[in-house]
Amino acid sequence: YYTLPTGTEYRGSLWDGMFHGKGELLLPTGGGYRALWHRGVATQGKYTFADGLEYDEEKWRYCDGYDRRFYTEIRSGFKPPGIPQLTNLDPPKIIPEGCYDCGDGFYDPKTRVVVDYKRKFLRNADDEEHEWILRTCRKAWVITTEHKPKP
Repeated sequence: YYTLPTGTEYRGSLWDGMFHGKGELLLPTGGGYRALWHRGVATQGKYTFADGLEYDEEKWRYCDGYDRRFYTEIRSGFKPPGIPQLTNLDPPKIIPEGCYDCGDGFYDPKTRVVVDYKRKFLRNADDEEHEWILRTCRKAWVITTEHKPKP
């Protein structure tokens, strides 16, 4: 086992200080990359997201231009009309007021800081990331609403 400064952990064989043979990189976010390594270079491998979705470069069908479903919708089916699925997590994380959910944590545009879902500092956002988050990520609502079935 070897833990990198980023918190990523490598489990596998080493040769002369390099990944060599069978090994797996386990990311702090829960995903992982299992591969066959040769002198530090992955010769073949497969990435698996935290939710179990395996990335397949050849036949990738998840959230492409033709099918915008989340992986949990693919595995578990659609929710009834009127109950949206906003993220792969169901129910989704509650975003702190004024912040955005940027995938690996929450972003506060006032401080320009990204923290993980346990509120631990991850990074400061540069101008490019700031603009991308404001344009594409889910924002906390000022007024909360919830689905209430009709009597």
